[in-house]
Amino acid sequence: MEFSLFVHMERTNDKQTHAELYEEFIALCQMADAGGLRAIWTGEHHGMNFTIAPNPFLNLADLARCTKQARLGTGTVIAPFWHPIKLAGEAAMTDIITGGRLEIGLARGAYSYEYERLMPGMDAWQAGQRLRETVPTLRKLWVGDYAHDGEFYKFPSTTSSPQPLQHNGPPLWIAARDPNSHEFAVENGCNVQVTPLWHGDQEIESLMKRFNDAKESKGQGKSPKIMLLHHGYVASDNDDAHAAAQTLSEFYNYFGAWFLNKRPVSKGLIKQLTPEEIAGNEMYSPEVMMKNMAIGTAPQVIDRLKTYEDMGYDEYSLWIDSGMSFEQKKASLSRFIDNVMPAFG
Repeated sequence: MEFSLFVHMERTNDKQTHAELYEEFIALCQMADAGGLRAIWTGEHHGMNFTIAPNPFLNLADLARCTKQARLGTGTVIAPFWHPIKLAGEAAMTDIITGGRLEIGLARGAYSYEYERLMPGMDAWQAGQRLRETVPTLRKLWVGDYAHDGEFYKFPSTTSSPQPLQHNGPPLWIAARDPNSHEFAVENGCNVQVTPLWHGDQEIESLMKRFNDAKESKGQGKSPKIMLLHHGYVASDNDDAHAAAQTLSEFYNYFGAWFLNKRPVSKGLIKQLTPEEIAGNEMYSPEVMMKNMAIGTAPQVIDRLKTYEDMGYDEYSLWIDSGMSFEQKKASLSRFIDNVMPAFG
C-alpha cells in the first residue's frame, strides 16, 4: 500500500492570516515530498474558511516549484463548476507546469452552501449527472477535434489548448460512494477515491466491496486503483492520541454544521459552535473518532493501516485537515513518515 497527503488551508476563526496558513500548507507538502509520500492532494471549495481551496490547479502549479518528486493531485475538482473545455485546458497547462506529475480527482461536490452560490438550483443528483457527462470528454479533448452534444454541454469541434504532457493525459480519479459511481469510474478507466469520513471499518469494507464488484462487472481489461482518504494521527503517547481525538471531534462538528447549511456564516466563517453543542453531538464524539480512525501511537496506527492493506486498498491518503495546530500536524506527519511508513515495504 502506498501513502499520500491530503491537505488544505483551514480555519474556524480569524486568528491567522491566509498568508500564514499558506506558508504552513507549503511546509506540510514539502515534508510529505521529502518523506517519500507518493502524492499530495488538495481540493476545491468556495466561500468557506473551513476549507480554503478556490482553485487546486493554482496551488499545484506552485507546489511543482516547491517539491521534487511527489505526484500532485486535485482531491478533488468539483466537476459541475467547470466547463469541460476549461477544465481540460487548465488541467493540461498544470500538467506541463508540474512536469507531468499531475493527477486529477473529480467529484460532484458535497456542500449545498456552494451549490447555492455557484450553481443556483443545482442539486446533488444534477451535479452527479454533470460529472458523468464531463469525465469522458476530457481525454477526447486532449486528443483533439472533439465535438460534444450532451444534456448540459454543447460545443463544436475543439482541441484542448494546451495538451497535457503525459501520454493519454493525467490519471483520473473519481470520488465514489454508491455502487453506480464505482461502476462509472471503472468503466471509464478511472481510479477510485473513497472517503468514509467518521464511519468505521464496516463502511470501509463496504466501499471496498463496491469497488471489487465494479471491477468484476465493468473492469474487463482495466486495472483501476482505489485510494482510502481518511483522517489519521500518529501520537507520541496515549494522552496525545486522546487529545487528537477530541480535536477531530470538534473538526467533524464543524464539518456537519457546514454540511447542514443552517448556521449563519460571516466573512467566510461559520458561527462558532459552543462547547455544549460539541459535547452533545454523540455522532462525532472523541470515542467515535478513536474507534473509527487511525489514531494512536505508531504501532497502533500500523495495525490499523495493515487492516486496510489487507482489504485491498492501494493507497492510504492521510487527511491532515483537523483543526489542530501546525505544530501538531507536523509532529504527526513526521512520526507517520519515520515510524509508520517503514512498516510497509
